[in-house]
Amino acid sequence: MSSIENIRNFAIIAHIDHGKSTIADRIIHKCGGLTDREMKAQVLDSMDIERERGITIKAQTVKLNYKSKSGKEYILNIIDTPGHVDFSYEVSRSLYACEGSILIVDSTQGVEAQTLANVYQALDSNHEIIPILNKIDLPASDLDRSNKQIEDVIGIDTKNSVPCSGKTGEGVDEILEKIIEVLPSPKGQINEKLKCLLVDSWYDTYLGVVILVRIIDGKLKKNMSVKMMSNNKEYLIEKVGVFTPKPEDVDDLKAGEIGFITTGIKELSDTKVGDTICDANNPISDALPGFKPSKPVVFCGLFPVDSSEYQKLKDGLAKLKLNDASFTYEAETSSALGLGFRCGFLGLLHLEIVTERLEREFDINLLTTTPGVVYKVYMISGEIKNLQNPSNLPDPTFIKMIEEPWIKATIITPDQYLGSIIKLCQNKRGVQTNLSYSGNRAVINYEIPLNEVVFDFNDRLKSMTSGYASFDYEIIGHKEGDLVKMGILVNSEPVDALAMMVHKDFAQSIGRDVCEKLKDLIPRHNFMIPVQAAIGGKIIARETIKGFKKDVLTKIHGGGARDRKRKLLDKQKKGKARSKQFGKVEIPQEAFIGVLKINKE
Repeated sequence: MSSIENIRNFAIIAHIDHGKSTIADRIIHKCGGLTDREMKAQVLDSMDIERERGITIKAQTVKLNYKSKSGKEYILNIIDTPGHVDFSYEVSRSLYACEGSILIVDSTQGVEAQTLANVYQALDSNHEIIPILNKIDLPASDLDRSNKQIEDVIGIDTKNSVPCSGKTGEGVDEILEKIIEVLPSPKGQINEKLKCLLVDSWYDTYLGVVILVRIIDGKLKKNMSVKMMSNNKEYLIEKVGVFTPKPEDVDDLKAGEIGFITTGIKELSDTKVGDTICDANNPISDALPGFKPSKPVVFCGLFPVDSSEYQKLKDGLAKLKLNDASFTYEAETSSALGLGFRCGFLGLLHLEIVTERLEREFDINLLTTTPGVVYKVYMISGEIKNLQNPSNLPDPTFIKMIEEPWIKATIITPDQYLGSIIKLCQNKRGVQTNLSYSGNRAVINYEIPLNEVVFDFNDRLKSMTSGYASFDYEIIGHKEGDLVKMGILVNSEPVDALAMMVHKDFAQSIGRDVCEKLKDLIPRHNFMIPVQAAIGGKIIARETIKGFKKDVLTKIHGGGARDRKRKLLDKQKKGKARSKQFGKVEIPQEAFIGVLKINKE
């Protein structure tokens, strides 16, 4: 029964909200993975935040036993993958561990931008793909249109497509039969030397590091000594198991199977995703190609609102890092905000989720600085520096050029919104590379600087198209840009937390906006406060916060009043000049938050 021909490893891929997790629930229920009492919606989404937002963040795996209509028994290994662009590295490694994919398309919405991105990743991994048209129970469902879009936009044959409803369970039997019929079984030899791929790893409080593996060749069993090929370290396997979706211990895992092992490793950094694991006593010579490590692309500072919570934030970040190797952090100090951390994320949703988890799981009030990207600064001396924080930009006289990251954006939209989307992309310095149609929907490709997309691009796209447009991007590399560092000075003192990299053409308008906002948000003091935006030594925008004025002339009556008034006014002027020189301007937290919001408006 456990012969390799009877195994099917497949991933579930789709755009956000097209019903991946719901269909995974239906398949698990149909194959008896969980009883009726144990079933709950989105059974594979283990985090509260995944269940609340209705998104998948971590890819999850399940091993199920399925008896086909012909009476043969099969093992199905499902990987439920995230749909969001920030977590595409989760998708790529999940696909590498499978031979096929089921592609879920919402039959009321049709093909969306991330459907395309995930399908192309599956095709790059040489997957066999079965299209599934979900949500056929809804009145707006249109199967012919969805099939035509899959053929026109993606270029996949839809003769094997299966209509189904994740909500009612209709069509799930047909999906299971199609998986057996269309998807290939894994290739691999049980009698060869052990070769397996490290697909994922996470930290468990009781077991230490748990490693998810896909066995390519050979057999993995308990008490076996294995070697990680990236660092040549050897470990003894303490536990071997599979998820059904509950963890279940087994004696061994054979070629073609997916399961988990624990080896008593305490540090997540020892288990590199994409590493090859082999038998320490009978090693193999060639490692598997593995994956490109995920690189953070968006950076921002995280500071506790109450400085006494710094240690709490430090512990919280260390704990989150245990289960999310893709995010990085290092300590940072800011004269305005105190002690905090500079953190790197895979995108804005990733940033949002990490900050929300810190606030919720560790009860910390956080302030995030403006998100920024990594610039490459080429020095005249030939040195290349990676710049994450604009306040660390070297002296411009030593800089040869600055390069910024660019992305290739794919936007799918109903054609009535096309004009406003093109205008938005042009305002963001985008260059159009392609425009094609499928029915009344346009597929547009743009190359845009990542810095322009980081703040508010997705929000504005959704609001101007009433939520109908979908957006996906991939990073294509760095290009030279005419970029400058804009500093903000309050009372002639630079405020490092508000420094930002901007394109020269937009510097003046952004500087004016920031100064106007700060004028409204910084409270009045006893003296006049200039708020300035500057590039190097050149002031490009200025606003003035007027000081309080005490009336010192009320008590003066009678003769010689004019001279006495003049004396008192001069005295007041000197006092104001002195307090301006020595007075410290307190910038409230609301002012920082207000400036961050400018970029979103």
